[in-house]
Amino acid sequence: MLTIVIPYRGDAKRRLPGELRAAVALAMLGDVVDAALPLGCVLVVTDDPSVVPPGAEAFADPGGGQGAAVAAALAAVDGHALVVNADLPLATPAALRRLAATGLALVESADGTTNALSLPDPALFAPLYGPGSAARFRAHAPFTTAEIPELEDDVDSVEDFERISLRAGRRTRTLLAVRA
Repeated sequence: MLTIVIPYRGDAKRRLPGELRAAVALAMLGDVVDAALPLGCVLVVTDDPSVVPPGAEAFADPGGGQGAAVAAALAAVDGHALVVNADLPLATPAALRRLAATGLALVESADGTTNALSLPDPALFAPLYGPGSAARFRAHAPFTTAEIPELEDDVDSVEDFERISLRAGRRTRTLLAVRA
């Protein structure tokens, strides 16, 4: 069975305006969970279980950053896992299936960070997130780079949010329509 781990911190999008930050983060999380649910068990690693969309399971964030959160969740996973960041509102079930089919792989964002991982063996994970993380993951294990456009575009700024708006998932598009 496939498990999809989604680390989530509502206050992580600091480059977004304060009045948008929480709403945008929740909308994107909902879109990623919607894309993941058809594939298997979905674990949202968070310190706020009230934000976890229906159908997904809350997994307690132990603190210590994204790497520690993902490592804690993966320690409870037996079998193939995907780790998918919560700021990927273009994610679709088909894109996640393509990632799962690639074996040990990662999806790199334009800035060299890591947006998603496919881990046939969760023990291969190491907490290497941050600037340049894709290169560190590839140096750590024989990760291939999966080119999956729906998982390459993440949202870190208002410009990113506006650029992806028409292609985003239902929740993010609804938020944009209300904001307009």
